[in-house]
Amino acid sequence: MAVFDQRVRVLVTRPGEQARQWAQALTDQGIDAHPFPLMEILPLADPSALQRVWQTVPMQAAVMFVSANAVHHFMAQRPVGMVLHAQAWATGPGTERALQREGWPPALIRSPRGDAAHFDSESLWSRVADEVRAWSTASAKPAQVLIVRGADAAGRMAGRDWLAQRLQQSGVQVCECVAYRRAAACLDQQARTRALQALAEGDWWLFSSTEAAQNLIEALPQAPGHAARALATHPRIAQRLLSQGWPRVQLVPAELQAQAASIKCLT
Repeated sequence: MAVFDQRVRVLVTRPGEQARQWAQALTDQGIDAHPFPLMEILPLADPSALQRVWQTVPMQAAVMFVSANAVHHFMAQRPVGMVLHAQAWATGPGTERALQREGWPPALIRSPRGDAAHFDSESLWSRVADEVRAWSTASAKPAQVLIVRGADAAGRMAGRDWLAQRLQQSGVQVCECVAYRRAAACLDQQARTRALQALAEGDWWLFSSTEAAQNLIEALPQAPGHAARALATHPRIAQRLLSQGWPRVQLVPAELQAQAASIKCLT
């Protein structure tokens, strides 16, 4: 195993406060990590549609959240006193923790197992598929699942349709709603200079979304450059980075402890 090079620097590209928190967590693990947000998470300009969606929650067999941001912004519109009876689905431990913080009953939360190869819709489906199939035999009425997503800067619903297709194939009625908006972080001249320096010096950019990777390329068309190095928390992100011309892309786990251990093996 390679000896950890303390000069390795990691830039965390998650949105705002999440980038700062994750960078601090990596720092606590002995890694030279710094926040460099490439995305912003914004509330909906008009939450009335989301408030109306909450009226359908008692009819749902499950509510699936694509991220911790989806949990936070959706639960902010929860009617006072509403008791939660539906399952809550999460694609990873961060979203699961967000559900717990917001008070969703732990017995109703479903997420991929801790030893899952990846935290994504496919792993979540392997966790809930048997229960979903059992719904069709338990009731003649189709079960309903609500998927809570984000939207892009223009307000268009964004995200993969893979899980929705699996549910529909299993006879489930799927509804979707937007709980927040994503936008590219605005990089001032100082941030652009810092980014170009980091790319030239071979700092590691940690990406947990393809959108953040795209935002960097749009902000800096000359990126990534021959010395650039990137860390990806999922194979799809790694594929996007490679297609953008990143000369070195390393796949790392999504969970903190395993991710830190992987980073410490970098040379």
